[in-house]
Amino acid sequence: MTLPTAQTLYDVIDTTWPAAAKIPCGPFTLRSGLAGGSRVSAATATGTATDEDIGAAARAMQAMKQPALFMIRETDTDLDEELDKLGYVVKDPVTLFAAPIDAMTTTRPPHKSVFTAWPPLAAQTEIWEQGGIGAGRLAVMERAPMPKTTLLGRVNDRPAGTTYVGMSHGCAMIHALEVGGAFRRQGLAAHMTRAAAFWAAVNGAAFLTLVTTRANVGANALYTSLGMSVVGHYHYRIKPE
Repeated sequence: MTLPTAQTLYDVIDTTWPAAAKIPCGPFTLRSGLAGGSRVSAATATGTATDEDIGAAARAMQAMKQPALFMIRETDTDLDEELDKLGYVVKDPVTLFAAPIDAMTTTRPPHKSVFTAWPPLAAQTEIWEQGGIGAGRLAVMERAPMPKTTLLGRVNDRPAGTTYVGMSHGCAMIHALEVGGAFRRQGLAAHMTRAAAFWAAVNGAAFLTLVTTRANVGANALYTSLGMSVVGHYHYRIKPE
């Protein structure tokens, strides 16, 4: 089975982790993130941009009280080079993973280790907060318009981890997977990933997908060990203050 392309997953990200608003600005689409993270705050190119276009987009983002942040996808080579010349530095290189649902649903997580919940439970909110995922990102999950759920992971009958999953373009995408510090290295992240695939299968997804920073060596190793494949990359460019 042919895996989804990077371009498809860019669209899946945009749908399952939506900005509060999108604003046209010359050859860019700007996003209002409202503290929802880089994915919902970065500008993306819709055409060829001049230095003047880049400056206008940067000023508009700053007027929105957001950093001048540009998402660089695999087709944005010219923009990447121009931003580099203008002094914008690389921020958070990201890897896109995907796997067929059938390949991810061969083994069920242990009984009672993972439960679905919508809206998220208080215990999940606490776990996210401890991991630095606050109200702005929870608001992103809330406003996502597509089929979605959260998963609560448990270790020894205690709330231990959580993640959010949204559906778009035939893909289920995992976001904000967090395991509490005391419960790490006990297999819970793998259990939640597989549980997300089972939920996705019931809801008609063909693929399980996710993104993780290249710097998160442990996460990249985990998803590779589960049989997920790299299908693309992106990064951000930001001008140092």
